[in-house]
Amino acid sequence: MDSNDIPKDMRSMAEAGFEQARKAFEKFLSGAQQAASTLESHGEAARANAKDISTKAMSFAEKNVSASLDHAQKLLQARDLSDIMRIHSEYVQTQMRNLAEQASEMTQAVSRAAMDAAKPKT
Repeated sequence: MDSNDIPKDMRSMAEAGFEQARKAFEKFLSGAQQAASTLESHGEAARANAKDISTKAMSFAEKNVSASLDHAQKLLQARDLSDIMRIHSEYVQTQMRNLAEQASEMTQAVSRAAMDAAKPKT
């Protein structure tokens, strides 16, 4: 054996250490890729949910503004105070129902978004 040769035991330990390091790196890389994939799929779900919530909000706003304009037009056509009171009462009752339905739909959409965000992606 030459004095510059590496002893067999040291070479075996170095090779074993290198193999462990390689396997650890491969495991780390696999975990990182899986985490990136999970974040990517969560991002897609979050974007879809945000778009759904935004679309609902715009739709509700349009309906509410339209109802307010219709209400104003009916008030302008009222013949007397009792007519104004009746028109306003109908409007308030209808809007209260609509707002309750809209709040329920938004709550469901937000809950769905939160549940989607919390789901583990595989």
